[in-house]
Amino acid sequence: MENIALVVGASGITGSNLAEKLIEKGWTTYGLARNPNTTIPGLKPIAADLLQPDSLAKALADVKPTHIYITSWMRNDTEAENIRVNSLMVRNLLGALSGKDSVKHVALVTGLKHYLGPFEAYAKEGFLPITPVRETHPRLNIENFYYAQEDEVYAAAERDGFTWSIHRPHTVIGKAVGNLMNMGTTLAVYASICKETGRQFKWPGSQAQWNGLSDVTDARVLAEQLIWASTTEAARDQAFNITNGDVFRWSTLWYQLADWFGIEAVGYEGEIHPLEDEMANDADLWRNMADKYQLKEPNLNRLASPWHTDLDLGRPIEVMTDMSKSRKLGFKVYQSTEDSFFDLFAQLRSERLIP
Repeated sequence: MENIALVVGASGITGSNLAEKLIEKGWTTYGLARNPNTTIPGLKPIAADLLQPDSLAKALADVKPTHIYITSWMRNDTEAENIRVNSLMVRNLLGALSGKDSVKHVALVTGLKHYLGPFEAYAKEGFLPITPVRETHPRLNIENFYYAQEDEVYAAAERDGFTWSIHRPHTVIGKAVGNLMNMGTTLAVYASICKETGRQFKWPGSQAQWNGLSDVTDARVLAEQLIWASTTEAARDQAFNITNGDVFRWSTLWYQLADWFGIEAVGYEGEIHPLEDEMANDADLWRNMADKYQLKEPNLNRLASPWHTDLDLGRPIEVMTDMSKSRKLGFKVYQSTEDSFFDLFAQLRSERLIP
């Protein structure tokens, strides 16, 4: 039977990298988004709003996917609204495809907030989850839209008879424009601004993150695990953590990132220097840099998401991820974190997104 993929959120970091990998492997691949990606060769774009059931059903009328990959979410002002909106998006999507008898597997991408709690919780002192985080950790007794998304997948799987997998990456490193959470590109833009202005590349985060062990998830590694779990019988109906497979300290990596750009790095010096403050007045500067260097994206807000980078790097604890579960089942993909960043920087430069 032909593998037909529907990638939901194909314009984002995770979805675009997944779509490219699926097409490379010979899958028929549809990419669904409100503003679908039309830059990936071979991707069949579908424009649809997951909050509009009628238009969604119409857009998917002639699509019979065997595998669905849900990689998108919508940020709202409160966690209660996150729960309402993001669970509805999953429910509407799977409802629109129910009854077609084509879906064999649904993969949902969430993240480490499954263990750390929502942004409001894990960014505060006093909320200290156990690390390294493992899939066996119970749900937190706290509102969390990831749990609501999972429950929608479980309910639809019971109704329609497909298998499922849940994927929990740490911070995803990869290229995308217009993405809500993009640490790699945010740091690349910040470093480029530092180089242009002679400013120091200041560590924006906490002492715990500076000194502690950490890990990240290359979007290419996440794509490989999504495909592996959706086509491997032993991985059915399970949740998996996913990171590069190595660990690092920002106190070392920060200087390596600065060296790549040829700028002066400053580490933790006793207080947090949020990137939101550091980059608050840089929109016009970036527009001028885009004109000067003929860059493709003059809108700083479509490249950088300093609020998200601040939350990640400002955590009061070190965060590490246990990867042994999928390793034991045969998933062996590994990626050097240094190379994740350096590969991304080189790609951004070659595509004229940074100077």
